[in-house]
Amino acid sequence: MVATRLQTALALIYPARCLGCGIVVNDDFGLCGSCWRDTPFVGGAICDSCGGPLPGQTGVDAAQCDACLRDPRPWHQGRSALVYRDRARSLILGLKHADKQEVAEPASGWMARAVRDIVTPGMLVVPVPLHWSRMLKRRYNQSALLARAMAKRLDLSYCPDLLLRSRRTRSLEGLDRIQRLAMLDGAIAINAKRAHHIAAGRAVLLVDDVMTSGATLAESTRTLQAAGAGRVCVVALARVTKET
Repeated sequence: MVATRLQTALALIYPARCLGCGIVVNDDFGLCGSCWRDTPFVGGAICDSCGGPLPGQTGVDAAQCDACLRDPRPWHQGRSALVYRDRARSLILGLKHADKQEVAEPASGWMARAVRDIVTPGMLVVPVPLHWSRMLKRRYNQSALLARAMAKRLDLSYCPDLLLRSRRTRSLEGLDRIQRLAMLDGAIAINAKRAHHIAAGRAVLLVDDVMTSGATLAESTRTLQAAGAGRVCVVALARVTKET
């Protein structure tokens, strides 16, 4: 009773606000109607490898987009919750660069819904790593925030530091897929203190905030597989498409 009254009092003092525009909304960590309409959720037919939308197709089973057909992915299946444009882009940039960590909680729910058809019992949730120097500057790894919240929603185990950035790489923005792959080659390693979590072929759900070319997820997947992981699936909060 006391806790309920305290929550009610806090809600009156600090009402929930839309993550997109800041107006008061009914639910914590919610979006107002206008921002919800401006947020491009992935729906309908999707690519089974990256989770991006397949425009103009319906009822397609295990199909792939042109990018994944052209460059087959090393992981088994992938999903994305949003298309990286409009309100989705501003939400992710806020999470990534403007310390808006509150975005991670609702976003993890969108991601959890996106992966329900590929998640298996006992899967280990692992975020794409951030180099320690960037962690010092940013203070947190946005992919780890998403992974932790999603693991809790899916009742799965979570290991935040199974993967490590063994060296700092320059920003991948503006690089093509080949350049990104070359830049990341050997840049991600297994944390020897955590390697036992996947030594017996355990399935892994790899988490990132944005999938562009997929180079970071690909290098992370190969590192996991070389260390003994079994089935590796990936999920990104948002997928960059040709239209974005």
